[in-house]
Amino acid sequence: MTIAYSGVDPSTGRPVTVRLDGGHIVDVSAAEAPVDGWLAPGFVDLQVNGFAGLDVNGPEVSPEVVVELGRALAAAGTTSFAPTVITAAEDEMVASLRAIAAAREADQATRDAIPFVHVEGPHLSPEEGARGVHPVEHIRPPDFEEFLRWERACGGLVGIVTLSPHYPGTADYVRAVTQTGVRVSLGHTAASPEQVTAAVDAGAVLSTHLGNGAAAMLPRHPNHLWTQLSEDRLTAGFIADGHHLPSDALTAMVRAKGIERSLLVSDSVALAGCEPGAYETPVGGTVDLSADGRLSYAGTPYLAGAARSLAEGVASAVGLARIGLGDAVRMATANPGRFAGDRGVLRPGARADLVLFDWAPGDSVLRLRSVVRSGRAV
Repeated sequence: MTIAYSGVDPSTGRPVTVRLDGGHIVDVSAAEAPVDGWLAPGFVDLQVNGFAGLDVNGPEVSPEVVVELGRALAAAGTTSFAPTVITAAEDEMVASLRAIAAAREADQATRDAIPFVHVEGPHLSPEEGARGVHPVEHIRPPDFEEFLRWERACGGLVGIVTLSPHYPGTADYVRAVTQTGVRVSLGHTAASPEQVTAAVDAGAVLSTHLGNGAAAMLPRHPNHLWTQLSEDRLTAGFIADGHHLPSDALTAMVRAKGIERSLLVSDSVALAGCEPGAYETPVGGTVDLSADGRLSYAGTPYLAGAARSLAEGVASAVGLARIGLGDAVRMATANPGRFAGDRGVLRPGARADLVLFDWAPGDSVLRLRSVVRSGRAV
């Protein structure tokens, strides 16, 4: 049965009607009648640790948790996402990988929503600031045999590995991983410009939440941020929640990379989408979640993770990065979609993932009307 949705395409400003049949788009054409609201592809988030009280890390992870996470994200406009397994003891990381793989095996909607897993760590910088909240006791050098054990645990589902390129032997590791078809991203690092370039020469193609996972104080120049910003072979992810990057920094970074090499991630943790208040967490203890989505360690100015959805990040990016809605949407759809099997586009044959929403200049949020995932209304 063919179903049609109409709205204004943010990338062109033109009213369109998108017709769906099953799980795919069959036609995109000019709308035949006046339309109201914006119509875009479903958002694609390459970095999701958790959302709505659900977490893909830690002892509580299970296939059922992963399925519920996908449903909660879809209701918030994110129709495709990469569950992000972070630094921990290897057996804990493997448990998360197995749970994600089992969720995809058990549930078709989850299989449709998750193109792969993002493993962020454990091969990160042990330095304060650069390490972020990743536990230092589990930081360890790259080990291709460990990577192969991850792949065996989840049936080859790893799609992105984030690492710091400061370790000896990083270039060999990057080459070996990329030869399997997995992409390497650089992040949580204090590496030298030369080490960054060597990793890119070996095949690294992404920067993980650039501008974060870095020391609070850096040499004016050179430093790893300038190198990643100027390296055209790297596409950079940014957290546009209004807390991780100030407006001037995000604006300058997006202009340096260009829209085509920039993408938005939520990097959301389990408390994202929850009610404001004080919470106890396994890592960090007491944290405060404010009404504007700032998650901080109680009594300090320090962030305890990201707590806004990708749809909220799209709205924030318009003002923070001084870009148009079409560019902000592209950074959360087609650009990350290039790394996830060409998702995030409105064209015949593409996945039937859509969001219909209201937004006007100056709005801090997208007001979602409808979300369609794999041809089904959420």
